[in-house]
This record gives sequence, C-alpha cells and structure tokens, in this order.
Amino acid sequence: MKYGINLLLWTDTLSESQFPVLDKIKKIGYDIVELPMFDKDVANAARWGKKLDELGFLRSATCAYAPEDNMISADPKIRRQGIDTNKAILDCCAAAGCPVMVGNSISALGVFTGSGPNSNEWKWAIDGMREVAEHAQNVGVKIGMEALNRFEAYFINCIADGVRFAKELNHPAFGMMYDTFHANIEEKNVTEAIHTVKDYLLHVHISENDRSTPGTGGVRWAETFTALHEIGYDGWLVVEAFGQALPKLAAATKIWRRMYADEVQLATDALTFMKEQVHLAATF
Repeated sequence: MKYGINLLLWTDTLSESQFPVLDKIKKIGYDIVELPMFDKDVANAARWGKKLDELGFLRSATCAYAPEDNMISADPKIRRQGIDTNKAILDCCAAAGCPVMVGNSISALGVFTGSGPNSNEWKWAIDGMREVAEHAQNVGVKIGMEALNRFEAYFINCIADGVRFAKELNHPAFGMMYDTFHANIEEKNVTEAIHTVKDYLLHVHISENDRSTPGTGGVRWAETFTALHEIGYDGWLVVEAFGQALPKLAAATKIWRRMYADEVQLATDALTFMKEQVHLAATF
C-alpha cells in the first residue's frame, strides 16, 4: 500500500511558493502527493513533476469543473468545452507524471437542474467521456471517476451508478475512485459498495465525515479498511482534508470552523491512522 495526501489542505494553486510544503510532507513520511490540477498550464505541471521527481514522490491529480465545463449541459458548446477542458487537464497530468486523474470530471460542481440525471445527460456523458478516455489513454493517464454526494452534484452520486457508467463506457483508461466522505453520505452499506467497485477501483480518498483528521469522526473505518482488504486492494490511499487556509476552497467545501490544530499535525495523525487501519484489517 502507498500513502498520500492532497495538497488542497494547503493550496489550490501549483506555485513554487508551495515547495516548502513538499518538504514537510516528505518529512512526515508520505509516498504520494496529490496535485490540484485546476490550471491548464502544462509547463508549470512539468516543473512540479520535476520537483516531485527530485524529492522521490509518486503523484496523482485531482480535478473539479466549473459550469462552463459541464459535459452534461443542454448546450452543446458547453459540452464541447467540457471535453476540451478534460483533455487539457489530462495533458497537465501527463506533464506532471500523474498516472491517474481523479474527481468528477463529467458534471460541474454545484450545478443542479431540480431533478436527477435524464437519458440525454447519460448519453452526452458516455459520448463525451469516451472521447476524453481515448485522449487519456493516448497520454498515459487513467481517469478515476468520483461519485459525489447529492449536495455537490446530481450525476453519479453512488458507487453503483458509477460502476454502471464504467461498464457501459467500457474503456481501459476509465475507472472509479472511492471516497469515504461521499460514501458516508450516500452508501447504505460501505462493504457492499467497495465490493461492487472492485473491478474498477483505481484510487481511494481517505476523508473524514467533517473533512478533518481521518479517524476522529463518524466514518465507518473498520468496515472500510476490512472491505478494501477483502477485495485485495493494494493501491494508493490519499488523505483529502480541508481547512480554512484558502477562502475560496473554504466557501466551496463549507468549512466555517477550525477542526484540527494545524495542517502538519493532521497530516501526521492521518498517516499513522491509515497504517494502523491497514494493519488491523490484515490481522483479522
């Protein structure tokens, strides 16, 4: 198993001013850094890839899309832009050396129609993602689709729907990510959800129910780690936690109060917690 942490705990921008954070993450003992890949700057992504190589880090990338990049919009121009934005982000992932891009790359965050997804939106998503997945395969990156909770998106909220989508798309560059925060809201049975996603699982986000330090809240951790062990998952576990350091991100994630001492302490405790849980799951 490899252990990582998402840089969104500190920043939503890949600037050299954040390089000292990488040193802190390395000192704590992480294997992986997850990059917020929001800017379509291939040259900057390549600089980060070089820096991560120097430090000996593996890396993944995470994404989120604005209303103008919504691949299930009724407006074909917006759908086209969503496809093109996905391709541009994948180019950045390739430049940074990220083998996987995770997130909800189909629908825009916080965009709702007042009802659930319809057949047209499903078709648009399949058609658009097929083109995106082809590009991903060409640049050597895989897509780990995230099932977001119903308060953030309305297209693919649960693992069962994500797997149904993956089966229909049937592309080697497309799989699923499992996120404990969203699953805590949407899944009635986390063990069943993890077993359902087994054949498509590319990545796992370890995130507490209040987005603070994993292991301090209400996520069904024992069930989660036991199920991951049962399906033989030996991939990447990446902490996704948020705080108040970034006003824009705090507004998006609705983090209005401080729930941990500091970022380094959260990262340190989270790594210890994940390793303990993996060991316990393998013991029983």
